[in-house]
Amino acid sequence: MAEQVQAAVRVGPGRTELREFAFPDIPPDAAVMRVDVAGICGTDVKLYQKPPFGDEPVIMGHENIGTIVRAGREFTGRKGFAEGDRVFAEHYIGCMKCEWCHQGQYRHCVATDWRTNPDARRYGYTSANNPFHLWGGFSQYMFLPWNSVLHRVPDNVSSELAGIVTPMSNGIEWALIDGGAGYDSTVLIQGPGQQGLSQAVACKQAGASLVIVTGTAKDAARLELAKTLGADVAIDVTAQDPLEAVLDATGGAGVDLVLDCTSGAGTAPVLLGVDALKRRGGTIVIQGELAAFPDFPVKKVTEKAITIKSARGHSYRACELAMAQLASHRFPLERLLTHSVGLHEVDTAIRMLGGEVGDDVIHVSMLPWAS
Repeated sequence: MAEQVQAAVRVGPGRTELREFAFPDIPPDAAVMRVDVAGICGTDVKLYQKPPFGDEPVIMGHENIGTIVRAGREFTGRKGFAEGDRVFAEHYIGCMKCEWCHQGQYRHCVATDWRTNPDARRYGYTSANNPFHLWGGFSQYMFLPWNSVLHRVPDNVSSELAGIVTPMSNGIEWALIDGGAGYDSTVLIQGPGQQGLSQAVACKQAGASLVIVTGTAKDAARLELAKTLGADVAIDVTAQDPLEAVLDATGGAGVDLVLDCTSGAGTAPVLLGVDALKRRGGTIVIQGELAAFPDFPVKKVTEKAITIKSARGHSYRACELAMAQLASHRFPLERLLTHSVGLHEVDTAIRMLGGEVGDDVIHVSMLPWAS
């Protein structure tokens, strides 16, 4: 076993250094995971450029697949996982004592909420200065405390394919659980990134009769992939009026559900969603983080009895369903795996996903043991 662990550490806005940490001595109720794959997502792009805690050293990476290489006896007894098991580690680390945790909604626990608790534990967000240091997936190994949340990776799912389980679980959570997509639903998905494509798969799997995905001219390859993954209609909003296209596709009726995955695109997608929903009782789930929304059409929202929900993370059940989806191999989800990098290329990888370099980037896999 390695005495030293290499990790890519964010040391300031847009700056990463390779550093070494001692392999941790674990207590009986903890374990260490060898990181096989760490996925990179849009949240990493945002937090890389604007770290919430300034120059605090952070090992980013919160979409992590790996193999348990050392496990304490209490950890194995409590968790049911042992050395040699391949797992997906959720990024949430709740207290497992509060009301939210007892409801199974540990993603809302204060102990893992970095926005309100600077001392929170969450993979990819927690300072490497904290005990055990290895609190992120951009590393060769990762520390697993007793309250980590783990899922078994099926034998017929490669580690790299399992690396997209987080966007898949978000897609299931937002589209099916929050949005209520199901048999004969009509759905508008705005934004053909990891989340939007995952939602297209989730809606089709759930029996939606019409799935519409929108993007821009630069998303041409993603829009084609959306159709491969089950979308019925793909709309380039820079080439045609998106509302007219949605109404044309639905025979003028509009859709039951709108899923906004255009974080950073401003108010236009939300306004389109409000107009594209059916006359009564539709739902819109919003991922974006709008600081303000002047002249919001509250009258139209109330007249159409629209329900607005915010997309926030995933539940345990969504992760299990996502892993089952990957294991089914019903959809060619490996098509999302467009790029892979080594540990020394983390800075470049984040910039690739942010659109600074590279073309047709959908999902970037960080492989810490790649040469």
